[in-house]
Amino acid sequence: METLRNTWSGLSLAARACVLTFLAVVLLIATYFLVRFTSNKPVDYSDAKEHFKYGSTGGEILSGIPYAIWVALPRVFNLPNNDYSSFGFLYENNKPLPIGTSKRRYRGLDLVAFNCAICHTGSVRLKPADNPTYVAGMPSNTVDLRAFYNFIFDAAKDERFSYGRVMWTARQAGVNEDFINRLILRAYALSLTRTSLLDFNSRLAFILSNPAFGPGRIDTFGPAKALLNFPTGDRMPAAERIGTCDLPSVWYQRKRHGMQLHWDGNNTVVEERNRSAAFGTGAYPTTLDRPRMQRVADFLLDAAPDKYPGPIDAARVAQGKPIYAQYCANCHGPDGQNFSAGQGDLGKVTPIEKIGTDRYRLDSYTYALAVDQSQLYAGTPDPNEHFSHFRKTNGYANMPLDGIWLRGPYLHNGSVPTLRDLLEPSKNRPPKFYRGDDVFDSLKVGFVSDVPQRAGRTFFVYDTSIPGNGNAGHEGKLYGTELPAADKDALVEYLKTF
Repeated sequence: METLRNTWSGLSLAARACVLTFLAVVLLIATYFLVRFTSNKPVDYSDAKEHFKYGSTGGEILSGIPYAIWVALPRVFNLPNNDYSSFGFLYENNKPLPIGTSKRRYRGLDLVAFNCAICHTGSVRLKPADNPTYVAGMPSNTVDLRAFYNFIFDAAKDERFSYGRVMWTARQAGVNEDFINRLILRAYALSLTRTSLLDFNSRLAFILSNPAFGPGRIDTFGPAKALLNFPTGDRMPAAERIGTCDLPSVWYQRKRHGMQLHWDGNNTVVEERNRSAAFGTGAYPTTLDRPRMQRVADFLLDAAPDKYPGPIDAARVAQGKPIYAQYCANCHGPDGQNFSAGQGDLGKVTPIEKIGTDRYRLDSYTYALAVDQSQLYAGTPDPNEHFSHFRKTNGYANMPLDGIWLRGPYLHNGSVPTLRDLLEPSKNRPPKFYRGDDVFDSLKVGFVSDVPQRAGRTFFVYDTSIPGNGNAGHEGKLYGTELPAADKDALVEYLKTF
């Protein structure tokens, strides 16, 4: 120290000024890089519904794709419209990202990831010429996540997934990364993205070898098995391999407290179900953005479905109301708004032997998975976050029917295109139909299912003979399938009011 003092005192004022200036510049540069490489700031939205559709829940941190790569890939691989709309992703108001994706600046890079709305926002038109209405909380009826994952995994294996091609394409699309970010992308970020995608592809190979899902469907717990290192492929029992189910609605969560949740009723706590769903979007216990996730949860507590905007036959509604009360209310609640746990069998599980619907989704969720799920949040300091309510059940849960007109196709696996078809014995239900259209079928209540394509987009052929796609069950005298046709029509008309 004495030597430093002597050296300093021996410097001229000009030399001292140079040293101080140099140190200040070094400090500023160090501060800049410290701030840049410790950044962790998502794009925020003041409106609660906008936050649900585009806000972050933390998935970008470990599961995000650099924005430049996200923008470039549809162009590099010649997707229609230079975006992901060919997979049914919903774009509104010229926004650069589709509904169900969020963006976060993390360690200097903008990253994109899915959020809850990718599975829980749908599109509806009363007529083909109408502009679509996007309904938050509705099951996605157009997004084909299986096709998207196939695309992005195949892209990662392709030689065109290269720094030069991706960055040139991103610049042509208006994404101008600065010099430092270009170095980061060249040095490791692009390679890390590719490696992560290939690893995820390997883990999910057993799901991708199962029959295709089509839009609006997903294997809910298959990815959890992969990430929790369950035996997969041929090492997994055949009965547990297919867990494909329809995406559910998520309105009125406050009223669902105490009900058995998920299709098989494997949990009764809304908060646990929310964190489990966030896990499915890549927001893990260590990266979950708890304040922003809470905003989503708060929004969904009282979020309501859109009312049916078309004409309703009042006389048929009056005829259908007592029919609903007789055949449906005990399991599904008195109507589409006034429901809560404890009303008859609402929110309880009906044994598979009684309901008779396709059992693949039920069998795919095992006791061992329920046990392992309970460990996911075990290391978090807040005991209220620990999972303790996941259970293996023996059937499917009786759901409320709020917004049921927006929730087609029907049954837990989406195997029946319309409510009117559901009121027929399974032998009379369509054995094959198309999924992915957003034009509403006002007569049968559901989405148009007999049109193979529209506006250049080819729809998915749903085949009920394929394992996991069975359309049997929910039939017989107890379920109204033996009613006269006029009563069935009246019941369907009444359900438009939910």
